[in-house]
Amino acid sequence: MEGMELICFEIISNVGTARGCYVEAIDLATEGKYEEAEQKIAEGSSYFVKGHNAHSELVQKEAGGEKTDIMLLLVHAEDQLMSAEGFKILAEKFIALNKKLDSK
Repeated sequence: MEGMELICFEIISNVGTARGCYVEAIDLATEGKYEEAEQKIAEGSSYFVKGHNAHSELVQKEAGGEKTDIMLLLVHAEDQLMSAEGFKILAEKFIALNKKLDSK
């Protein structure tokens, strides 16, 4: 595996791990473990940034004139990137909501 495939798998691996952390954060918030949930969000964010940086590298290369071949693997990687971003937003909302419910 080389080049584009390797970058795609780097994106998929990192953002998949991030998404898993965000789901764990939701579960922890549901149990009232807010500090641990926040830690999972932070852990997930560190993985998300790695995946996002790999994707940004591709975008920068294309902006610099290097043609990017669109392949199903790249589309999948971008889909996973967007999915992880959505899960982060939802996880943060779930944590805030659970905190609010617990305070009543």
